[in-house]
Amino acid sequence: MEKKISFLKKPAVQTLIASLLCILLGLLVGFIVLLIINPSGAWNAMSTIMRNFWSFSSARGQIKNFGNTLAKTAPLLMCSLSVLFAYKVGLFNIGAAGQYVAGVGVGLYFAIGLQMPWWVSLIAGTLAGALLGALSGILKAYRNVNEVISCIMLNWISLYLVNTLLAPYMDITMSETWSLKKFYPSAVLPSLGLESLLNNHQYVTLAIPLAILVAVAVWVLLSKTRLGYELKATGLNKNAAKYCGMRDRFNIVLTMAIAGALAGMGAGMFYLTDMIKWPSTVTAVPAMGFNGIAAAFLGGLHPIGAVFSSFFIQHITDGGSFMEKTYPSEIAGLISSVIIYMCAFVLFFRQIMNRPKRHEKVKGGNIK
Repeated sequence: MEKKISFLKKPAVQTLIASLLCILLGLLVGFIVLLIINPSGAWNAMSTIMRNFWSFSSARGQIKNFGNTLAKTAPLLMCSLSVLFAYKVGLFNIGAAGQYVAGVGVGLYFAIGLQMPWWVSLIAGTLAGALLGALSGILKAYRNVNEVISCIMLNWISLYLVNTLLAPYMDITMSETWSLKKFYPSAVLPSLGLESLLNNHQYVTLAIPLAILVAVAVWVLLSKTRLGYELKATGLNKNAAKYCGMRDRFNIVLTMAIAGALAGMGAGMFYLTDMIKWPSTVTAVPAMGFNGIAAAFLGGLHPIGAVFSSFFIQHITDGGSFMEKTYPSEIAGLISSVIIYMCAFVLFFRQIMNRPKRHEKVKGGNIK
């Protein structure tokens, strides 16, 4: 007779508890830093971070900033899916940031330079991210180049290539790319009626439900398909997978290509809303790709968990921008960073919860 698993020993429950502990520890460290900077306003500052759009007194302001958070959550979710997809197959895709940049550059080039509709630009950005991810996969599969090293190098290469590609389409007075809604409205993602739902908020588009559907699709692919099984098997033991007849090298390249495509699509979901333009003076890779690492691990490396963790990370990030000027808005980034480090202890927390009780310890070869 199969032994019934206790509630606290269920993997999903343990992941949830460990993630909540990571969040609490991150918030605690952030609060301590706020106390050090200015004790008198620390509680109000932490409250502002946690409340985000709820800190506005008017309902209109709350809805507007809630829409902003949702619009930024969609690309963050895609970057987190990019990271966790590669990680499930034994690869660490720190290049999600560069693949995101590639998606921005090619997506905006198709939208502004070639004046293509939104769906063509979105597909183009997705393919650009896939191509960059596949390049790292090829180096890993055929030359055993560590994907972390190749991804970091490609992050910066893609950044300056995109700056060059978009240079002719910059507004000189604003030092950023031209407005899509003003000059190329067909390149803007449709709202599907979501604007009316959130009081005509202009940046709430197709990207939000599409990102959730992609998360579900990633879960199905990894958990319910033969391809997903082969990809995970290759990540666990490449030699064993090859012995079983699996295409180990192809699977590595395919994994990085899919991971890159997810990040590239996330870029299109954000920049094709016209919420933000690409600045001509940018010298740093956007943080969205790196924040995806935090969201992926905080979500327990599960596609559905990443939906909630991505919203939480973006929620506190936006909340940090509403704090009093006494405190730096980077406090929210500090909290996210601590959460990332704490996520490294998820397995440690789960080991503690799985530790057998005294009456369950083995004695004389039998469990008492």
